[in-house]
Amino acid sequence: MQSFQLYERASTVPEKSYTRASWQAGYQSLKEEFDYWISDIEGEIPPELHGTLFRNGPGLLDINGQHIHHPFDGDGMISRVTFIDGRAHFSNRHIRTTAYLEEQKAGKILYRGVFGTQKPGGVLANAFDFRLKNIANTNVIYWGGKLLALWEAADPHRLDPYTLETLGTEHFNGVLSEGEAFSAHPRFDPSYGDSGMPRLVNFSIKPGLSTTITIFELNDKGEVVSKHPHSVPGFAFIHDFAITPNYCIFFQNPVTFNPLPFVLGMRGAGECIKFQPHQPTRIIIISRNPKQKEVQIIETQSGFVFHHANAFEMGDEVVVDSICYESLPEVEPESDFREVDFDALQPGQLWRFNLNLQQKTVQRKLLESQCCEFPTMHPQKVGRPYRYLYMGAAHASLGNAPLQAFLKVDLESGKRQLWSAAPHGFASEPIFVPCPGSEREDDGWIVGLVYNSTHHRSDVVILDAKDFERGAIAKLHLKHHVPYGLHGNFVSECFL
Repeated sequence: MQSFQLYERASTVPEKSYTRASWQAGYQSLKEEFDYWISDIEGEIPPELHGTLFRNGPGLLDINGQHIHHPFDGDGMISRVTFIDGRAHFSNRHIRTTAYLEEQKAGKILYRGVFGTQKPGGVLANAFDFRLKNIANTNVIYWGGKLLALWEAADPHRLDPYTLETLGTEHFNGVLSEGEAFSAHPRFDPSYGDSGMPRLVNFSIKPGLSTTITIFELNDKGEVVSKHPHSVPGFAFIHDFAITPNYCIFFQNPVTFNPLPFVLGMRGAGECIKFQPHQPTRIIIISRNPKQKEVQIIETQSGFVFHHANAFEMGDEVVVDSICYESLPEVEPESDFREVDFDALQPGQLWRFNLNLQQKTVQRKLLESQCCEFPTMHPQKVGRPYRYLYMGAAHASLGNAPLQAFLKVDLESGKRQLWSAAPHGFASEPIFVPCPGSEREDDGWIVGLVYNSTHHRSDVVILDAKDFERGAIAKLHLKHHVPYGLHGNFVSECFL
């Protein structure tokens, strides 16, 4: 079966824009916690840039020298950059989950990780231990007056936005039970229905021989106003989804799960997932109206999707833009994620899927062939037709590589703009921050953390979202590095 990928290896391989040793250095633990005004700045912070950038990701890649097997198993750490009156303040704090406190006290690994981290003691120490360590390391959102650290396999942790102190797990007035999953990839609908009020839309996955997908919708007060479960056939490994005003869209990646090695203590649960290249990807469309129970499923070519950029409705069609891979890079028990061979893997690329809900057909088109990930856009365009998309990207136009750049794509004209930190800089997820009062879709800033391997520190980089060719408006040099993170959000409130 034909896959998503549309990539041919170049006949001549260009010189690499990075060294693996430089990239590896960003995967060191940050054990210290900081709180300071950023004073080492190139350029000028726009005075209109007012608010707080929250970022989440694994802050610890080891427990007292015992290395975890995969960064996705690392304990969560919140980084906060507050912009006010042309100045910026940085602080970070590790999330004090129950398991974090236990392991820090013991000075050793006490829990198995989903992606292969094992307790000391070999197979006998790990067999039949099904405890999940809520690492709260994937995303951080501020919604309904609450700052929440998210990890998709369990309940959120609530934090104090001013001190970043961990306040405990959040259950939304009893709607979530203890340990119940709440995805790390919520979508923010800027204007819901006739009310025109914003909503947070999220989901949870309960996999098995059949999988239950539960849709949550929260009003702007942080109250759950809708929760409805839906069953789909087969095992589902789903990290992200997309929304439109009427639908939630999921890509059910073609994978299987063999639990036996996990049960016997030989592998982590994530290592028991195997990609099936000859099986189709199933696109699941669920109505946001709880009264409509029907689930539509449309099949398309085999491939793997971690992240979606956006979706919108157009007549009888739903259009979905997604970062697609030829297959799932599998995590092997004896592997070292720091030794990944980028050349051996195919890159993620941006594809558009036109879903005809009446005819149940899919048409697909490659929008961007350059290696890319972590898409972001104007928050008022979520679920609506849009023009501009921003992503983390490789420096080179061909092949697979670490993210070293930020890429802007004009989906109407096809024009592209690239700002690169190569050869010594490594990029993370960009965040689009709208300019206050502006009506133009790309009037704003791209803000992102870039690891500088030369100085072993991270920079907060600010770009003009209209014009990357200006270069960085400002580079805020932190006093230290921040380990490569996952997701975050910008809010207009200032927290100090």
